[in-house]
Amino acid sequence: MIKILKPLKVASFALFAISASATLNAPVQAQSLLYPGIQNSAARLKAADADIVKFYQERRFKPIWVGNQNSSRRNAFIKVLRDAGDHGLPVSRYNPSGLAKALKTARSPEDRGNAEILASKTFVQYARDISSGVLQPSAVDREIAVQPKKYAAYGLLTNFAKSSPKGYLAKLAPSNPEYAALLKERERLSKSMRGASVADVPLATIKPGISSKNVVIMRQKLGALGYGKLGNSPTYDGKLVAVVKKFQSDRGLGADGIVGPSTIRAMNFGPKAQMVKVLVNLERQRWLNFPRGDRHVMVNLPDYSVSLVDKGKVSFKSRTVIGQTKNDFRTPEFYDSMTHMVVNPTWNVPKSIAVKEYVPIIKRDPGFLAKRNMYMVNGSGKAVRPSVAELSKYNKDNYGKFPYYIKQKPDPRNALGLVKFMFPNKYNIYLHDTPSKSLFNKETRAFSHGCIRVHQPFDFAYKLLERQEANPKASFANWLNAKKERFVNLKTPVPVYITYRTVYFDGGSKPIYRSDIYGRDKKVFDALTRAGVAMIAVES
Repeated sequence: MIKILKPLKVASFALFAISASATLNAPVQAQSLLYPGIQNSAARLKAADADIVKFYQERRFKPIWVGNQNSSRRNAFIKVLRDAGDHGLPVSRYNPSGLAKALKTARSPEDRGNAEILASKTFVQYARDISSGVLQPSAVDREIAVQPKKYAAYGLLTNFAKSSPKGYLAKLAPSNPEYAALLKERERLSKSMRGASVADVPLATIKPGISSKNVVIMRQKLGALGYGKLGNSPTYDGKLVAVVKKFQSDRGLGADGIVGPSTIRAMNFGPKAQMVKVLVNLERQRWLNFPRGDRHVMVNLPDYSVSLVDKGKVSFKSRTVIGQTKNDFRTPEFYDSMTHMVVNPTWNVPKSIAVKEYVPIIKRDPGFLAKRNMYMVNGSGKAVRPSVAELSKYNKDNYGKFPYYIKQKPDPRNALGLVKFMFPNKYNIYLHDTPSKSLFNKETRAFSHGCIRVHQPFDFAYKLLERQEANPKASFANWLNAKKERFVNLKTPVPVYITYRTVYFDGGSKPIYRSDIYGRDKKVFDALTRAGVAMIAVES
């Protein structure tokens, strides 16, 4: 299990908030009296800010914000606060104008102390927001079981005080290329939102070869979306077909060149709607702002894809089928570590599926399980004949009390296919093969009960095994041909990230937008809006 979030070690506030005469030795007390306003302001802080008090106590309450010697630090900080909207952060939360005024007008020791502590509290808030996110993901949606790394206030302030202000502030944001590309896209969309809008393409199918005024509108729309200068010809010619196919491919649509309802809706997906996705995905990148491992697996649910990333480069990618959009079947977002794979797996049917889906069928046809190469056992592992089991007692409301287990033997018809990839987790989610290959040809691929089906599972297995097997294909084939369940441990566990990226770049410069299949974009954006994030950045 990847442990992302470590509890912050904060000493009891009582150790810091008591008076200097009771806690500080004589030399320290004498020095701290040089900054009585800061010491008094720190003493009024609440227990949650004990780390800030500790920071000031250790430096004898010497300021890092007020005073002529700190002008470059406070100026650099006020500037990044004013520009925080460029990162999709809530500028109003930091109130840079109010802070600047407090620092500029502070004259008395008390005012200087209050301004100093206000600046440090604001800095800690900003530093945490830009480095690990504005929101607590699980509070937005319980299915977003992501744990961003939160930095302790003491460490942030201590490192900042020792560093070049501009350099330290610049390094707080995620440094990965995806975040930088999202910032550029946010800037482009800001200009588009301020400028004149392009007319939407009418919802009428456009096929290659036809001539229509709608083709002219389509050319203008594609040009506005960054696909080049396409002229004003009303004819849907071969060059435009190639552009449309590229657009369809970028949006995860069937690249057939026929401009039907799905393609037109994607074209009419304007700057405002795109901006929502960009702001949401900037926040998601902040949640992921930590080392992900030289080798890791990245599942992108809205893209219906899984990738193996080696030293920042995608070394394998495959289509996937993910959980249905129903409440009980949506695939959650979380991080864990892949420890092993199972060749010729037995499927242990989850009780919810066993009772809700299979028991009603078994009641009508006691021979159903045998036809599917399945069987039922009791808690002791002893086989139970469906015809004698008391199945009528159990239904969707009490499936947790079902005393039996339904299993499917290793078989090409097994629901897990011929291999599954395990990263043990409380959600019982894993990656696996499937006999239902036709579903991978569909544009929308949300059909499973939550687990992630992989279109090219054998190639995925070969790639995962390449660092521990001299001939991965031969080894895998031997295990497979044995027709027995085989557990294969990975010598080095591989981090797995189940993500929900509805805007990504895939190594290129052009953004790839995906649909909000589970409605999570809306929930995150609504929460960001409540926190003060604005569509177009404004200073405060």
